[in-house]
Amino acid sequence: MDSTTPQVAVKARRGTIVGARIEGIGAAVPDNVVTNHDLEQRIDTSDEWIRTRTGIVERRIAPPEIACSDLAAKAAERALENAGVAPDEIDALILGTATPDTPFPSTACWVQAKVGLRKVPVFDISAACSGFLYGYILADSLVRTGTARKVLVIGAEVLSKILNWEDRTTCVLFGDGAGAAVIGPRDEGSGLLAHTWGADGNLAPLLWQPAGGSRTPATVETVEQRLHTIHMKGNEVYKHAVKAMQGAVLEVMEKAGVTEEDIDLFVPHQANIRIMQATAERAGIPLEKVYRTIQKYGNSSAASIPVALADAAAEGRIRKGDLVLTAAFGAGFTWAAALFRW
Repeated sequence: MDSTTPQVAVKARRGTIVGARIEGIGAAVPDNVVTNHDLEQRIDTSDEWIRTRTGIVERRIAPPEIACSDLAAKAAERALENAGVAPDEIDALILGTATPDTPFPSTACWVQAKVGLRKVPVFDISAACSGFLYGYILADSLVRTGTARKVLVIGAEVLSKILNWEDRTTCVLFGDGAGAAVIGPRDEGSGLLAHTWGADGNLAPLLWQPAGGSRTPATVETVEQRLHTIHMKGNEVYKHAVKAMQGAVLEVMEKAGVTEEDIDLFVPHQANIRIMQATAERAGIPLEKVYRTIQKYGNSSAASIPVALADAAAEGRIRKGDLVLTAAFGAGFTWAAALFRW
């Protein structure tokens, strides 16, 4: 770290940007790998087309019997083990997902039972790809105020179950997975330093699942018209995503008083390689500091960032004391960015 690092430490001592830290991290992805070449056999696409436009080479797809809570529970158990924390030490569970097991109860309730948590508050966040960062920011507030000491935050998706496998513009993009983190009181020098989050509901029609809610309940016609699958206006999503990601990253860096040289690793939402590169370049972050999992998992929405963090930690790309920057955008449109010391 260079001479600007003490600036963050000074602010932390003043109590302006201190926060909860990630005590443990874990991930779970299905065993089934679907490559671009596999998709070539099903739809009118090519490995070259997918790679050059998205950076995706393969993705993980859950079998029919696996639900969102199954992956979420496995990731949670691994995060607890990684943190050395028992289930009965968790004071709250926050789960971000766009593919819940059931409309109600929340997927968090199913996970609570599977993991064996106490009768603590648990709830879902519907912020799509921003769900994990929304959860971390909320967990930080709970820990900061003393409402909870340890919070389990999960991002989990089984997007394959709401894809139109004949729509080559969407089905090639997404994959399934779950990532979880145990959030607890920071120790000296670690924890959440700065964050931003927001949403613009005017952009909701750009990326959505039209049917299945109270606006358009399920009927034979909605099923036949495949209105229960992901619908996306790709070019518009790309344009707004780049703007949201870049703005969030720059805002967080300014809040924390850090420069691109201070960042040890940038872990963006893994949606599209071009969006990730454009965001890094706008922030002045070298591409070698950008951690990527999109090539092997595709876009796993709320699971994207925690799965990437778990992989990066397992590979030694993140070490204690590193300054990690994360950012996401998602349907809604939602966005969030967080800067924390590992």
